[in-house]
Amino acid sequence: MKLALASDHAGYVLKQHLVDYLKQEGHDVLDLGVNTDKVRADYPVAARAVGEAVTDGRAERGILVCGSGVGACVAANKVKGVYAAICHDTYSAAQGVEHDNMNVLCVGSRVIGSAVAETLADAFIGANFFSDGERYVKRLNMIKDMETHFSEDKS
Repeated sequence: MKLALASDHAGYVLKQHLVDYLKQEGHDVLDLGVNTDKVRADYPVAARAVGEAVTDGRAERGILVCGSGVGACVAANKVKGVYAAICHDTYSAAQGVEHDNMNVLCVGSRVIGSAVAETLADAFIGANFFSDGERYVKRLNMIKDMETHFSEDKS
């Protein structure tokens, strides 16, 4: 799978671990930075980079790492067409894709370690949206309607 990964400074070490792990697993990885944990970096920059890569087709899915996962998730969900969630358990990492068409996994480097991150990435990548499940498609369409409605210029 073609994956885009990025992090802020707090997530750099875990992001780098995931880049290496996913490449070893045979995935095509687009590393969108950062390249050090020595310089402060803002998670919205990472979220935008991954969001754009997913929505413009350079990647099928994305993974974001920041200290808690929260900031990256909030920022990523501002990109139209991105459905990001923080997951620190495998059930949510898979179910988010299957039921909610999640396309960006957010994790906190200060919350989980590298072994859990690998397991989460595997669950996320291994899952597929239940596109033949009427209730899941209905809900996704409701979300897309909200996305369109709330992004319209109201001025």
